[in-house]
Amino acid sequence: MTRILVADDNEIVRRGIRQLLRQHEDWDVCGEAADGQEAVDKTRQLAPDVVVLDFAMPVMNGIEAARQIHRERPNTAMVLCSMYLDRQLASLARDVGITSVLSKSNVGQVVRGIEAGLRGEGFSESQI
Repeated sequence: MTRILVADDNEIVRRGIRQLLRQHEDWDVCGEAADGQEAVDKTRQLAPDVVVLDFAMPVMNGIEAARQIHRERPNTAMVLCSMYLDRQLASLARDVGITSVLSKSNVGQVVRGIEAGLRGEGFSESQI
């Protein structure tokens, strides 16, 4: 069973991602976080295989959370979903260990991003 943590400050977005992930029988959303610090803390507690992160979260943004998660758990795959996606953010995301970078306007691609991350491959949308 692949364990996934979903971190986004918007409960509706978290719920939507959770619904998408339920399509995979062998995936389990083991937890949710509403800010970056909570994502780091829950990653320590729950040891997920994958963390799906929003960029713009309170307390700590997704890039800083990813940096800490990658430092402590370098084998955890990470997917960044953001409304503010551009080449610079995508490059920064990769620098801190995020393997997949997606626009929230195309959040349906999160499944492909997770699949790529689990294979140890990168994934990003073509417009980045």
